[in-house]
Amino acid sequence: MEEQYISKLHPVVDYGAGVFLLIIAILTILGNSAVLATAVKRFSLLKSPELLTVNLAVADIGMALSMYPLAIASAWNHAWLGGDASCIYYALMGFLFGVCSMMTLCAMAVIRFLVTNSSKSNSNKIPKNTVRILITFIWLYSLLWAILPLVGWGYYGPEPFGISCTIAWSKFHNSSNGFSFILSMFLLCTVLPALTIVACYLGIAWKVHKAYQEIQNIDRIPNAAKLEKKLTLMAVLISVGFLSSWTPYAAASFWSIFNSSDSLQPIATLLPCLFAKSSTAYNPFVYYIFSKTFRREIKQLQCCCGWRVHFFSTDNSAENPVSMMWSGRDNVRLSSAAKVENQGAATR
Repeated sequence: MEEQYISKLHPVVDYGAGVFLLIIAILTILGNSAVLATAVKRFSLLKSPELLTVNLAVADIGMALSMYPLAIASAWNHAWLGGDASCIYYALMGFLFGVCSMMTLCAMAVIRFLVTNSSKSNSNKIPKNTVRILITFIWLYSLLWAILPLVGWGYYGPEPFGISCTIAWSKFHNSSNGFSFILSMFLLCTVLPALTIVACYLGIAWKVHKAYQEIQNIDRIPNAAKLEKKLTLMAVLISVGFLSSWTPYAAASFWSIFNSSDSLQPIATLLPCLFAKSSTAYNPFVYYIFSKTFRREIKQLQCCCGWRVHFFSTDNSAENPVSMMWSGRDNVRLSSAAKVENQGAATR
């Protein structure tokens, strides 16, 4: 076996990393399966932007199923399994699903910003076919970037700690071809989507702030305002969770571009990698906190005569983990609600 595929970590650390990934894999699959089951139940009632939330869950489950079993087995084997072929496969899957998640979050932020700033008459006019085309573009865009290293622009290779694979950051140190790939990928798959997400949610926050100023003299805050604040906070938490999970890994990777891969201790490259992979399990917890319906469905999970899981409840309420992301502003414009409350207060 090639030395680069042998673990540089202590065996106890390898076992611990494998256990951590196993826990993340279980949480990712169970949590996002519950989200998808909820979406399947009310598929005909899904609003068009909600398809992006479904796409994000698909990407998270795809990463857990296609990558984590191999990573867990390699960690417990104290060496990468499968050699170059499995290494390229693993790195490609990671790049594919990672870019897909990032671009999906970016699309969710943009659409949420547009919906927030739309009038009631225009807020429901995003056709499902438009969102389906957008999702198709996201997957094709992600696939394009994932296959570029296979055709000579960029490289895939093992991580410095030996039991995972990704973009071979250290090979770009003296390669203009590799550096141009990293620079382009960094700008188009990381910086621009991240800046777009931040700009959109800042715009939404400003809109909500202005709306609250309009209704600050009203005794009772409109339900639309409360729901809008809840929806915005949930969307922000999902994006912040993803970006914060991947930021340490991005920092360690860029360090490897300009410095020797031996300049960091193996454990220092392992921890950001594990933290980044934990992002796939994060979203269902956000849904659980903010959605009463989702909490009810989780409590209905039953285990008898094997694993028999009941994801479905009899409640078709709009407050479920998928529609919670969008339902508020799709139906009510906050500023309009404020005006209605003002008029009501004047007639009392």
